[in-house]
Amino acid sequence: MNAIEQRASVRQYTDEPVTDEEVRAILRAAMAAPSAGNQQPWEFYVVRDAGRRETLAACSPYAKPCLRAPLVLAFCQRRDVRWPSMVAQDMGACVENALLEVTELGLGAVWMGIYPEEDRVRATGEALALPDGLETFALVAVGHPDKPVVAQGPSRFDEGRIHWE
Repeated sequence: MNAIEQRASVRQYTDEPVTDEEVRAILRAAMAAPSAGNQQPWEFYVVRDAGRRETLAACSPYAKPCLRAPLVLAFCQRRDVRWPSMVAQDMGACVENALLEVTELGLGAVWMGIYPEEDRVRATGEALALPDGLETFALVAVGHPDKPVVAQGPSRFDEGRIHWE
């Protein structure tokens, strides 16, 4: 529960790069996510280039952290899967696993939703030159936080949302 309770959205970063080993650890965690029928609909684009990050930042009004992070991970989803209606669920678990690993590594990140907003999906797909059959689900800016990360505040646990049958 430690990483779950300590995870917070981080939007400001130092210039220190995220290492290839850290990227692999994050994506290893992402790929460990459950998926419907083990279809694993994910593909990942690792974006370090400042110009490409700037282009991605312009794809959504909420993607400005792409400008400040030394790394952006584009979580992309394949549509040629057995259970297409389950892909968003699979991808959500994938992104959350990545965010928890980011926290474990002492890094910071913020999840920027792209799918299902068609204009954002189209713009990021063009920015990344995605092949047919692949579309962007989310962008995640990753870096070393510029200040200590403060957990998300008081517990979100709410007994009133539990219905015992």
